[in-house]
Amino acid sequence: MAIILIIDDEPGIRQTLASVLEDEKYKVRTAGDAPAGMEILHKEKIDMVFLDVLLPKMGGIDALEKIRSGWPGVEIVMISGHANVDMAVRAVKLGAFDFLEKPLSLEKVLTVSRNALAIRKLREENRALKKTSFVPREEIIGKSTAMDMVRELVNQAASCDARILITGESGTGKEIIARAIHNSSARAGHAFVELNCAAIPESLIESELFGHEKGAFTDAINSRKGRFELADGGTLFLDEIGDMSLHAQAKVLRVIQEQKIERLGGEKSIETNVRIIAATNQDLEKACDAGLFRQDLFFRLNVIPIPLPPLRERIEDIPLLLTYFLENLGAEPCNMDQEAADFLASYEWPGNVRELRNLAERINVMYSGKEIGRTAIEELIRRNPKDSVPEKPGKNDKNTQQGPAGLPDGIMDMDMAGAKECFEKYFLEFQLSKNNGIIQKTAEAIGVNPGSLYAKIRKYKMRYNSKEYQ
Repeated sequence: MAIILIIDDEPGIRQTLASVLEDEKYKVRTAGDAPAGMEILHKEKIDMVFLDVLLPKMGGIDALEKIRSGWPGVEIVMISGHANVDMAVRAVKLGAFDFLEKPLSLEKVLTVSRNALAIRKLREENRALKKTSFVPREEIIGKSTAMDMVRELVNQAASCDARILITGESGTGKEIIARAIHNSSARAGHAFVELNCAAIPESLIESELFGHEKGAFTDAINSRKGRFELADGGTLFLDEIGDMSLHAQAKVLRVIQEQKIERLGGEKSIETNVRIIAATNQDLEKACDAGLFRQDLFFRLNVIPIPLPPLRERIEDIPLLLTYFLENLGAEPCNMDQEAADFLASYEWPGNVRELRNLAERINVMYSGKEIGRTAIEELIRRNPKDSVPEKPGKNDKNTQQGPAGLPDGIMDMDMAGAKECFEKYFLEFQLSKNNGIIQKTAEAIGVNPGSLYAKIRKYKMRYNSKEYQ
């Protein structure tokens, strides 16, 4: 049901318009000046505004510009008892849908309302189509038995509304699977909203998830919807869920149980109709045992588990994936000899499908031949800093520069990305050793979320709570 806001300083006009519109089953909100109207726009999703030209505190034309800038999807109809052609032309140029003169014709008001709301709906649909046109076509590429099983799970998951937990190493395509489920489900016509839990500071995660009211904290100058509200009717994809703090986990569990949220600083509950798809590269069962993830939330999320295999376990899919990526890049097809194919099959692919896609981009940009052999493939893969720098460079290597005292050998020969990873691993190993391999204690010492530390330990294949650290 559409919500219409009337901003007019005359109580009689507000009351008359409201009565007429409510008789047509519209929801109506009213305000006596522009600032009060904008407060309502901050708090509610308004579809259309009737805006008087002559207003106290802020003129209608200035208010039109601010509303058009802050809420571009709202249709605005200007009304005035002192209109002239120049003012009407200016209002339309600034984005007004129409301009009505007082005294208002109630029949004209209803006609304009229906037309404006119909245009708004068309514009929303057009925006949605434009957005989807920039999203790569979601396909589950592969002929391996492992991917056949994934396809079957996706089909089963799309046919119901149960929560899903997608697991797999980084780069295996967890977001693509989540989008494929959403696009094949009954929720496909609604929003697919994603949140990378590892990329949001712990202090902001609740605001991102649940939104906030104006003044809820120092920088909250406006009310703001969270991801749950934005995903209403659709799907919320919580990537790297294992990095979410225990405090935020408790809040998400409560939303799952009650199907309601409260914005930070808010007092009213907001009902939500959201399907949650979560993903992680961590072993959440071990994280539960270590006290880093709530077991009750794990059981709630893991209704339909979808494990994604690493690329090294589906090597028969590599040629198909590489061809698919090259075609999407508009690259000329190139033939690969058997030695090159054998090398791709034997390579470990630590970055999984994401690394293979990067290889396709390098081939497109840096290789011009129609035939590609093993040597060329190896050179292109080794442009990845992880592959080009030895893990433990020899101290007597003449080509290796020694860094400042205490830093890992060879770090001065690396590029920025390689040096950062090398130092991060060195730093974490030192801190784990110092704290006897205890994740919670180490995380507190270095000021990070235990879940984030656990993810780094898995990434660098380090040990914790083992004999090495005791």
